[in-house]
Amino acid sequence: MMKGLLGIEQLERDEIEAILARAKDFQPLQNQSFKRLDTLRGKMIVNLFFEASTRTRTSFEIAAKRLGADAVSITASGSSVSKGESLVDTLNTLAAMRPNAIVMRHAASGAPYFLARHLPIPIINAGDGAHEHPTQALLDARTILDNRGQLEGLRVAIIGDIAHSRVARSNVHLLSKFGVDIVLCGPASLLPAELGQIAPGVTLTNDIREAIRGADVIMMLRVQLERQHEAAFPAGEYFQFYGLRLDHLALAKPDAIVMHPGPINRGRELSSEVADFQRSVILNQVENGIAVRMAVLERMIGEQTHC
Repeated sequence: MMKGLLGIEQLERDEIEAILARAKDFQPLQNQSFKRLDTLRGKMIVNLFFEASTRTRTSFEIAAKRLGADAVSITASGSSVSKGESLVDTLNTLAAMRPNAIVMRHAASGAPYFLARHLPIPIINAGDGAHEHPTQALLDARTILDNRGQLEGLRVAIIGDIAHSRVARSNVHLLSKFGVDIVLCGPASLLPAELGQIAPGVTLTNDIREAIRGADVIMMLRVQLERQHEAAFPAGEYFQFYGLRLDHLALAKPDAIVMHPGPINRGRELSSEVADFQRSVILNQVENGIAVRMAVLERMIGEQTHC
């Protein structure tokens, strides 16, 4: 059994496949109102979020409750951290409450690893700085599989603020383990050359049309203004060169899907027509977040029980 989930980079392909397969088992529960399992009954999961989150925090809460666990959510503004308490003291306090796992989001890259070194319980990384966001990559992979049937042999274009994107890094680590042809695209200032060395099969381009041409999957990223120290692109100028429009989709495969981890900024990263397009699977990603996080929580702290 895995002890914690700190990143995709450390996972073996078979571990990823097991999580994705188990998430598929949980997908039918999405359509069953108030369906609750006993898999993690008596377990407690703490969601420790030092950064704002809607989709990730809420889906971890729902996932825990659907498995029968108790979920306690703590934000930095609502904790003693806002009163000056150190992260170590916060962690010791949480440990004294004896949770079965902690889900952590933090602005500092490596913060969940720090937690894992100090606590004996599973730590699940819900996003650390610009480093990794493993469950997002897993739910993205589940969404691609649902729509394309396989990962091998696909061409995936990841477009936008690559430099500050933990989503991009986790997706590169995951997709490269399946031999996917990955194209990273963005403005030169947001596309560091070293990112092409993360994994085999990765190419870089500053031309959105080149990135999209022949793509099976187009994954747009949010422009992370909160992490940028340089002057930001005006929204209109960014959209002109790197915003996804309907006419771009003619360059991709006829059945190409459009993804975005959210929150989306219409008119900056993609047009409303694309966001609401029939081949947009953005809401499917949100739905799959619950199933994937159920699979992760079960694998971390529970005996696997089939639905």
